[in-house]
Amino acid sequence: VQLQASGGGLVQAGGSLRLSCTAARKIFSVFSAYDMGWYRQAPGKERELVATITSRGNTDYGDPVKGRFTISRDNSKKSVYLQMNSLKAEDTAVYYCKATTSNRSIFWGQGTQVTVSS
Repeated sequence: VQLQASGGGLVQAGGSLRLSCTAARKIFSVFSAYDMGWYRQAPGKERELVATITSRGNTDYGDPVKGRFTISRDNSKKSVYLQMNSLKAEDTAVYYCKATTSNRSIFWGQGTQVTVSS
């Protein structure tokens, strides 16, 4: 697995979860140069942007999660994180991390399920 996502689970509405995505060291030798992102896909819906963070640390968020989710990265650990607060039932989805390399190659993680009970 090139990108390992973890941290998903079942949480009540209003609760919090922190997702992690760690890149395989041998493949992502220059992780710090990559743009990273989190996307999600709910049943019957298209995959949508949750949050992105560039190699320079600039962040962007999808409208549904602004003010509730925070994306961050630790290049020394080749990891990107998604802190999710004030979770809602509509946040239920499989969450995927994505890496975009400096030559615009794209890698996806395997996904982690987040279920928010109302």
